[in-house]
Amino acid sequence: MRPLVFHRILGILIPVLFFFSCTSDLDFNQVNDLKLEPVFVSNLAHFDVPANQFVTNGVEQVVTVDTPTIDIFNDAFFKDNLVRADFFFEINNTINRAYTLDLVYLDKNNQALYSTNFAIPAYTGVENLVTKTDVFANAKLDLLKRTTKIAFILKMLPGPILSESSTGSLKLRSGVTAYLVVE
Repeated sequence: MRPLVFHRILGILIPVLFFFSCTSDLDFNQVNDLKLEPVFVSNLAHFDVPANQFVTNGVEQVVTVDTPTIDIFNDAFFKDNLVRADFFFEINNTINRAYTLDLVYLDKNNQALYSTNFAIPAYTGVENLVTKTDVFANAKLDLLKRTTKIAFILKMLPGPILSESSTGSLKLRSGVTAYLVVE
């Protein structure tokens, strides 16, 4: 009989405790003050071109062009929330020829909006890394948001003749760090 009385008292006491517990008013307007600042890191482009690919039927190909579509920055979410983008490039040349690499940022009408270039020295037997970070903010960021393609224009400079048996390669790897503010 005692357990029954104990359960009744406990059954009354618990709701009474909840009735007298401390509470405060909830402010659902706090969600209007929410500010998220995510950072996204992603690969941008890469290539690994062996020296013999600069030779076709015994003739050196002095200029190579590739124009991939990169329209992620045209997305409404990125246009509204992107506040900065850092592009990182690393080029490793193990070919005994010097090169230049021009990056031309193009809009939907293939009009150049912005360009940057790299001088890539010839390989001399030691590590030959060229790195560059290009920061897009403010007015420069507006140009990036209008970019739909990036033209990679690789030019081989004068030097020792390449053949289909030439060794070495030209490697590019790049990435982008995008800083957003979502309010």
